[in-house]
Parts: sequence; C-alpha cells; structure tokens
Amino acid sequence: MPEPGHSTPSATKPKIRVLLVDDHQVVRRGLRTFLEIQDDIEVVGEAGDGAEGVAQAESLRPDVVLMDIKMPGTDGIEALRRLRELANPAKVLIVTSFTEQRTVVPALRAGASGYVYKDVDPDALAGAIRSVHAGHVLLQPEVAGALLAQDDPHSGQGRSTSLTEREREVLSLIADGRSNREIARALVLSEKTVKTHVSNILMKLDLADRTQAALYAVRHGLTD
Repeated sequence: MPEPGHSTPSATKPKIRVLLVDDHQVVRRGLRTFLEIQDDIEVVGEAGDGAEGVAQAESLRPDVVLMDIKMPGTDGIEALRRLRELANPAKVLIVTSFTEQRTVVPALRAGASGYVYKDVDPDALAGAIRSVHAGHVLLQPEVAGALLAQDDPHSGQGRSTSLTEREREVLSLIADGRSNREIARALVLSEKTVKTHVSNILMKLDLADRTQAALYAVRHGLTD
C-alpha cells in the first residue's frame, strides 16, 4: 500500500515530452538542465539543426518542440513548414534571441504556437511549454498587430457567414487563447465535440491552425 499523500505511478499524469532544437549545444544543455527538474516535463531528445529536428520529431513524436529560428542549413521556419507538411502533431514553441517582428512573424505564419526569448525567466519558459501543450496560442499584442497589418484585410472576408452560431462561439474562445478543454467547459460540451467544431472552422475558413483562426477572428471582429 502506498503511504498516505503519495500517488501511485498509475495516478501520475503523463509528462509533457519535449524536443530541443538549437544549433548551440550550450543552449540545449541549459534548457535540458532546467527542464529536467520539472516534475511534469521530460526532455526526450535534442537536435542541432532544423533537418535533424524534423527527423527527431517524426521519430520521437514529442508533445512540444522548442525550436530556434536561426540555424545553419535548415532553419527553424523551414523545419516548421516541413513538420506541418508531415502533419506532425507536436506543438512548436519558438525560442529565439531575435526580437525583430520580421523574424518572429514568419515563424508564426509557418505554424508555431507561440514564442519566447532565450533570456526568458525559467519558470516562465516552463509555463509557456505547459500553455502551448494545453492548446493555447502565445501571441504578444505587438506581434499579433504585425501579423494583422501584413494581412490583406479583405482576405477571407465573407467566409465566416458559413459558420454556425456554435462555431462562431468556439472561434471567439480560440481567439481568447482558450484550449479545447476550457472551451468545452465554457460551452458545456465534450472535448470531442469541440475538436469537431475546431476542425470544421479550419476547413470552412481555409485555415491551417489555431493561430490563423485566432488572427482571423480578430481581423474580422468575431471576438467578444
């Protein structure tokens, strides 16, 4: 019998499996050192460039990939595009030392779930990993604004009329950064039903992922 207050292994939640992709070994070592002390995060692999990162992601099937942008050979943005072409389910969190929007915006367009800077507070990094794993989109206001400014304001206009009222509610909550679980609770639905609504929204609006859906909702005034 386990001692009072101790969980049995079967009662423990699965750890978030993380892959590190960065061409600097010292950066990978620092990230691994910190993340390995987190009870709910497990580093399952490392890669030194984008091509290796894609191969590792396909082999290891991590939950979250921490991806650098600027790397020799295949950079982070190209690696992101390849992962999306392969329909790899891993959430990608960009970890970058570049603060310019011109480097971050293409990564978000390529399918990243968000980004943090390499000087981020360690606890904030762990929180960001947990957040994107839960289905949140991490967008800073200034970067969201840059994405919107670069979009054609008339692009996709009118497609939202094909959405049902429930799909509009789900889309609004996606734009609010809610995960499927949180949307299910808010609308008193099952997570499976929410996933179906999200898939229908992406299909009807011809969007690739939740980040694009969130931006679409903001651009077309579909948020609360």
